[in-house]
Amino acid sequence: MSLNNPAPSDNAAPQDAAPAHIAVRRHGQVAEVVLDRPDALNAISTALAAELGDKVSALASDPNVRAVVLSAAGDRAFCVGADLKERNEFTDADLLAQRPVFRRAFGSIIDLPVPAIAAVSGFALGGGFELALGCDLIVADDGAQFGLPEVTVGLVPGGGGTQLLSRRSGLTRAADLIYTGRRISADEASALGIVNRRVPGRHTARDAALELAAQIAANSPVGVRNAKHALRTGIELPLTAGLDVEDSAWRATAFSADRVEGIRAFAERRKPQWPS
Repeated sequence: MSLNNPAPSDNAAPQDAAPAHIAVRRHGQVAEVVLDRPDALNAISTALAAELGDKVSALASDPNVRAVVLSAAGDRAFCVGADLKERNEFTDADLLAQRPVFRRAFGSIIDLPVPAIAAVSGFALGGGFELALGCDLIVADDGAQFGLPEVTVGLVPGGGGTQLLSRRSGLTRAADLIYTGRRISADEASALGIVNRRVPGRHTARDAALELAAQIAANSPVGVRNAKHALRTGIELPLTAGLDVEDSAWRATAFSADRVEGIRAFAERRKPQWPS
């Protein structure tokens, strides 16, 4: 697999079609979803949100996808959040109509049944930060900056920020960032437990995220999917109920063909060839 020379995009648009804002690239069993609106710092317009929801939902039902990397085009930003130039022309009715499109886009990331990894270089602000928070893991490089500035423009985070950030970093740390709207560096985000892997240099997060995704994709797809289900479901429950969720995940995995192949491969000292 070549990380620097990815396979052609799955979404080549027909001539005269509306411009695509999301590219999907395949790296074996890893799907890379690219926010591809660099001239606008990958700001989330209604069109981008609709396309993101469609393409991520399609990946969710693809059995050949074992991990997803969310990355971005351009050198300056992962995503600066909602397109405020577009919203400046909105009526209240327009804003209300946009809301379900945005909720579906952000929800599509959260609802992926396979691990999702955000590769953050440059600005990840507002909805951009929330897209990263919707992923299971965040990889960031030296150029990454994070922030939820919604209160500075008369809004509150609406892409899951109030819920996802508090679950990652704790209630009071999330309150500090949300109430002030301040930006933080990759170093501070790592110290707060927001960033999972901090990589040196600039524009290095994408390659590191793809390598991490490939490592995950090499493992049992049944095991990884069930582990994600147990993690995401159990965190919302009391411990006893969470342990029941884990037990169900264990049973669904232990009596699968993946377990048979995994144990056999270990005994034969070879890499497993997952049947699922």
